[in-house]
Amino acid sequence: MNRQELLGEVEKPCLKEKPPRFEIGDTVDVHCRILEGEKSRIQVFSGVVIARSGSGTREMFTVRRIVQGEGVERKFPVHSPNVIDVVVKRSAVVRRAKLYFLRDRVGKAVRLKERRVERPQQGETKPKRRRGRKRTGTGQ
Repeated sequence: MNRQELLGEVEKPCLKEKPPRFEIGDTVDVHCRILEGEKSRIQVFSGVVIARSGSGTREMFTVRRIVQGEGVERKFPVHSPNVIDVVVKRSAVVRRAKLYFLRDRVGKAVRLKERRVERPQQGETKPKRRRGRKRTGTGQ
């Protein structure tokens, strides 16, 4: 057993069974557990996912939002027990793996074009995807 396989076996119990599904450019609500002395509460951090990095237990994602005109970024571990849930509010069309260029943008320039995706409700099957354009007529 080589080193990589050994590391994978040690990390396996720490991985979440169902990790949250989201992509770069998605606007998400991250529900994370905050410990204040003896008390525990859940705090929601909402913003745009601008980066994802790492793999396995070391996988992280960065969420950026604007608070009182100031940009705030926060990194979360995907498999952390303190990250309760990641809810996707909207998806955006992006062509990059890292959206660091949003740091330099101000105001309406920060907005990303929304991706229209039909998501099936619970219990429904996924709609079939059409390929190509719809053809009408006899074709002559």
